[in-house]
Amino acid sequence: MSQVKANNTVKVHYTGKLSDGQVFDTSEGKEPIEFVLGQGQLIPGFEQGLIDMKVNEKKTITIAKEEAYGEVNDQLIQEIDRANLPQDMEPKVGMGLVSKSPEGQEMNLMIVEVKDKSVVIDGNHPLAGRDLVFDLEVVEIKDTEITA
Repeated sequence: MSQVKANNTVKVHYTGKLSDGQVFDTSEGKEPIEFVLGQGQLIPGFEQGLIDMKVNEKKTITIAKEEAYGEVNDQLIQEIDRANLPQDMEPKVGMGLVSKSPEGQEMNLMIVEVKDKSVVIDGNHPLAGRDLVFDLEVVEIKDTEITA
């Protein structure tokens, strides 16, 4: 019976939870995710947790924040003047924004505080600074043909 290894294409059902048990994402009721292991498509700890699993095997892994979305980067939290927001926008905590760099690169931001004349925005991934728990089930393993 084959086991998951780097460069396999795998299909996986998963449920991602915070350490307090709160579910933040799941494939339950949907198609399993399919990806090539070792291509950096998913967080390192998730990919590492699948190594050596077999089809239909289930396990629960805990991923330290360093192997997930990293520590919170305080430099990505900034206060900006409300005049920099679209005029017709009524900012609310939890609202998402997209900022474009001069080079055209987009960055997802979240409003974390609303003040009279400014808002505090956070460019960190919402799961930064948190350890994550995943329930995994390998549904399919395929050898991937790597083409140069």
